[in-house]
Amino acid sequence: MSEVLDIGPDRVVSFSYVLRDDEGAVLDDSQGQAFDYLHGHANIVPGLEKQLLGRKVGEEVAAVVPPEEGYGIYRDDAVESVHRSAFPKDMDLQVGMPLRAENADGTAMMLWVEKIQGARVTVSANHPLAGKTLHFAVKVLGIREALPEEVAHGHVHGPDGHHHH
Repeated sequence: MSEVLDIGPDRVVSFSYVLRDDEGAVLDDSQGQAFDYLHGHANIVPGLEKQLLGRKVGEEVAAVVPPEEGYGIYRDDAVESVHRSAFPKDMDLQVGMPLRAENADGTAMMLWVEKIQGARVTVSANHPLAGKTLHFAVKVLGIREALPEEVAHGHVHGPDGHHHH
């Protein structure tokens, strides 16, 4: 009989989840669909990863993750107001929309549209969930040893093999 695996480093974990905020509003929901991640490789927020360690298939976990272990503290210095002309004319800007941008040194970074007021667009390097306590309801659906190439690459490979986005 094979040993029952628990969640640990270099294991692929499959789980479904519902994520709520402090008020109980649903922020994200896998709707019963499996979400796979490679444990120990920063594929999910650190606070959730820490609370899943040692769990087994079938376990349901209520994990409360503070901002410091989730998407970070909200930083006012990571917010900037820019003129609408800084964006392509045909771009349909929406609040909450992620944007890929470059730092002054050319490294890629993510920004999110926080506010649009007339010709001013407020963008932020804060993740939309920065500063929020996250309430996860997780059901562990599967655990397997990761393949050597998954460990080497630091993420799960899909059923069709290797895909980088």
